[in-house]
Amino acid sequence: MPSASDSAKATTLSATGAPPLALFALLLAFRFVNALTLRTFFQPDEFFQSLEPAWQLAFGETSHACITWEWKMLLRSSLHPALFAAVYRVAALLAALGGLSLPARAELLLAAPKLTQAVMAALLDCYTWKLAEKVHGRGSRTALATLALSVCSPWHWFCSTRTLSNCLETTITVIAIYYWPWHWRGTASDSDTRPKDKSQIAQHQHLGSLPELRLSLLLAALACVLRPTNALVWLSVFVPTLWQASKWLRYVLVREILFCGSAVLVCSIMSDRLYYGVWTLPPLRFLYFNIAQSLAVFYGKNRADYYFTEGLPLLLTTALPFAIVGVWQSLGFRNTTVAAPSESAIQRSILQRLAWVSILVTVALSLISHKEVRFLYPILPFLHLIAAKQVSSFLPPHASLSRKAVISILFALNLLLAGYVSQVHQRGVIDVLSYIRHKHETRNGMSEISSTSYDRQISNTTVGFLMPCHSTPWRSHLVHPQIAAWALTCEPPLGVPLSERSTYLDEADEFYIKPGPVAWLRSNMESTDTIRSGGSRSGQFWMMQDPKHKRKYKHEWPQNLVFFEQLEDTLRKHLDGTRYSECWRGFNSHFHDDHRRVGDVIVWCLDGV
Repeated sequence: MPSASDSAKATTLSATGAPPLALFALLLAFRFVNALTLRTFFQPDEFFQSLEPAWQLAFGETSHACITWEWKMLLRSSLHPALFAAVYRVAALLAALGGLSLPARAELLLAAPKLTQAVMAALLDCYTWKLAEKVHGRGSRTALATLALSVCSPWHWFCSTRTLSNCLETTITVIAIYYWPWHWRGTASDSDTRPKDKSQIAQHQHLGSLPELRLSLLLAALACVLRPTNALVWLSVFVPTLWQASKWLRYVLVREILFCGSAVLVCSIMSDRLYYGVWTLPPLRFLYFNIAQSLAVFYGKNRADYYFTEGLPLLLTTALPFAIVGVWQSLGFRNTTVAAPSESAIQRSILQRLAWVSILVTVALSLISHKEVRFLYPILPFLHLIAAKQVSSFLPPHASLSRKAVISILFALNLLLAGYVSQVHQRGVIDVLSYIRHKHETRNGMSEISSTSYDRQISNTTVGFLMPCHSTPWRSHLVHPQIAAWALTCEPPLGVPLSERSTYLDEADEFYIKPGPVAWLRSNMESTDTIRSGGSRSGQFWMMQDPKHKRKYKHEWPQNLVFFEQLEDTLRKHLDGTRYSECWRGFNSHFHDDHRRVGDVIVWCLDGV
């Protein structure tokens, strides 16, 4: 049973209310700048698992959004894109009410989901700080150090304002953890009967009211619906709490878990029924396809130590050494006679639990073959909180000049890294869509057309992307439905037996590996005679009407051909003498782990169109 002083400390720590408005306003402004200045590409899921289905929800099938196989196989929850669909509808309504031109409407539609996610990122910073204050006390240096680590994190700057489900999952998880009743620490020696009055209830519930517990559980259930792997976080939290609680608190906790979990599940099922048109449970289908059928391996397989040797260093960057020491000490591997006087039993318990959550989640995800750094994102705020204590100890109020210099250097490294990954690395694949969109707008004089009127006929702009699949965003950045685009696909081996998957090639593989770019172009594109600089146009027209010609070729040559520099020499030889010429080139990256994506992004345009 906790001592009276521990209980009093718990009550004080739980009293931290809403964050000061001024601080949240500053964080919100900071993340708005973060979101609007982000110019680089990270993961296709940022667009294809959120914004593309949201675009179709908001504007219908005639908007030509790209819906990937996961949505066709009912693997994703509709709740995440539903949020952005609502944002798109509001942005379109504001554009109509304001009488914005079509280009201005397009810019508003581009910014709206970014600003929405910036709000989530600001909440992530805020609740990381609030959780630190709950652990270390209001106004403590360690809590301020936690906020500094969150705000100065290169990973947060690079990722937190992106429309990935992992980012929303992380924000929801931190808020839920903040409201979790960490001090429900009744033991077997407590009364196992139902408390009869308010004083007994207060004695059993050392921290957190029932509404706070329900809010925590509702958010936890929502995070698990969005990302089923988030259940690993909550299993690491639930089980020790149930183990330590008295019989009455166990009853309360199990009851509320069932109530809140069922409520969120029903809402999710109804939303998915409206979206898909059939009854389905995407989290279960997601686990079945990616784990039972091992389809996730199709998108990459990593070493067992990947998260420890690459994932955590990328997440934490310069905070990594502080986090390692902090986790070690939080688990109890230290000289407790030195550390204990400055900590309460409650503080040690929370830090130890969060350290174990971070370790168990990392180990569990390491057992899955397909690994990505962003899958660890939900534990980053916990690691910041744990690392902050070491940062605060390393830099006391009267720290030496050498220690201040070390922290200054680490801070400068964070700024440089954040700037590079958000402004430089892989920006060409984003910039090229702005070029295509602006070219389409200029070609059709769309600056003179109001978003409420389409009286003028707008001609199509055709684009072909000879790139690895999902190398660029899609309709969320092309915006205008008259931009007709196609790209190489990479559908997984659905229905293909495990014994045959090693030889399976998707369209992108066929293009780059077998039979190769030139053979693929000859088999899947029109004859280059149709785009030669010389020759009879009428002869080209009649050749295109030939039934044999139609059966043989799949794509007409587009007005704009987009590809990486790695493919330039091959295309130059194959398209020599045609009406294609370079019309745009944009820097993309200094290096890339995928040889197919090396170099600039290039656009070739057909002369005369």
